[in-house]
Amino acid sequence: MIRMIWRFALLVAVAVFFSWLADRPGSVTVTWLGRQYEMKLFVAVALTIILIVALSFLWSLLRRVLRSPTAAREFFRFRKHRKAYESLSKGIVAAGAGDAHAASRHAAIAANTLSDEPLVNVLAAQAAQLKGDRESVKRIFETMAKDPETELMGLRGLFSEARQSGDLVAALQHAEKALARNPRLPWASTAVLQVQAARKLWLPAAHTLEQQGRSGLISRADAARKRAALITAEALAIEDENRTRALDLALDALRLDPALVPAASIAARSHIASGNVRKAQKLLRATWALAPHPDLAELMARSVTGDGPEARFERVRDLVGASPDSLEGACALAKAAVAARRLDVARAALSPYGAERPPARVCALMGEIEDAEGDKGKAREWFARAIHAPRDPMWVSDGVASPRWMPLSPVTGEIVPSEWKVPFDMLPVEPPEAPAAERVAEIAAPAAVREATGEPPKSLPFDRPPDDPGVDAPERIDG
Repeated sequence: MIRMIWRFALLVAVAVFFSWLADRPGSVTVTWLGRQYEMKLFVAVALTIILIVALSFLWSLLRRVLRSPTAAREFFRFRKHRKAYESLSKGIVAAGAGDAHAASRHAAIAANTLSDEPLVNVLAAQAAQLKGDRESVKRIFETMAKDPETELMGLRGLFSEARQSGDLVAALQHAEKALARNPRLPWASTAVLQVQAARKLWLPAAHTLEQQGRSGLISRADAARKRAALITAEALAIEDENRTRALDLALDALRLDPALVPAASIAARSHIASGNVRKAQKLLRATWALAPHPDLAELMARSVTGDGPEARFERVRDLVGASPDSLEGACALAKAAVAARRLDVARAALSPYGAERPPARVCALMGEIEDAEGDKGKAREWFARAIHAPRDPMWVSDGVASPRWMPLSPVTGEIVPSEWKVPFDMLPVEPPEAPAAERVAEIAAPAAVREATGEPPKSLPFDRPPDDPGVDAPERIDG
């Protein structure tokens, strides 16, 4: 529409111009080669315009003739490239369908023309993967990694190949190189973190998590919680060799997650070993207020070396005073009270939890109380009830329960720190027959009963706990 308006305006302008010339007659005289030519101004202008148009047409025609070989070459080149792109498209479709032969054939056709096209290398790599030719796949990805335009894609392919072949060192190098090029690259950051966690490089993995939190790949709260778990794992690993460094790491972990019981246990053990009992007790009280746990109560009871059961009981009672209504507090207080022969206090602490279906540890503690009071029948009854009572809390990660804390999931290897809770996936135990119940009661009886009868110590028929993919459990400090 706009072109038509411009053409119409041009015609109107030409008509107005010639009308203006017609109203102003004149003549033009041209002398050339000794001759003189005279004509009207209107005719001279018209002839000039016609001459310009004719020359333009002749020049355009001459250009077309002179450029015809180049135009022919460009036409055939365009046709060849179009066929190459058609082969590339068909090859990608074939690779998606799993046809290795067709994908390889179309990749070869496209490569003959489109040597600089990145998608050709992608198609060739897919075809080689479908054929199982890993050497060709690796060579193609190495070529792509040398080109700035396809470097990240090549590095990702090399990382995948190295991880599949089990070469974690090479996989980590490729992922770190990609992460250096683009710190916000999710796959590279996740890949570096996975390899670091698999190799138990706890502190480098914690640094990677910090970068993920800063770049927004994960929330800052989630990054802080997982970093605390990894720092604690490092502290557990070096606690026996370098207690001072383990203490520093545990305190760093507690600053990130004040309710992390393993970190508090490491810090408390280190303080106790160095004679800083008050610091250990202060730290244990702070963590207990956020996350009551039997290990904290045990460390509080044994924080002073050489004292007796009564002093330990008083320290535990002081610890659980802030949470008297919790099950953890009641069990910790009852355990210390039984050791100190304060049976009335132990019974009073457990009485709110002894109705209907008490947990297994409450049944075991009640059995110890009855046994200490001399009522062997009630003691056996409580020990038998402990066998099929509701399960006690354990460290649980991804549904797998373990007696030891783990920083990684034993199922996926991801950073899923264990939580202290009752395992929800434990199947109910079938009630045993009478002889079996009596045998379990005998096994679960206190050491004093076995010594009185002269029987050798026995062990409960529990299954072996799952292997710990994290760090070995540290030895507990008794005083």
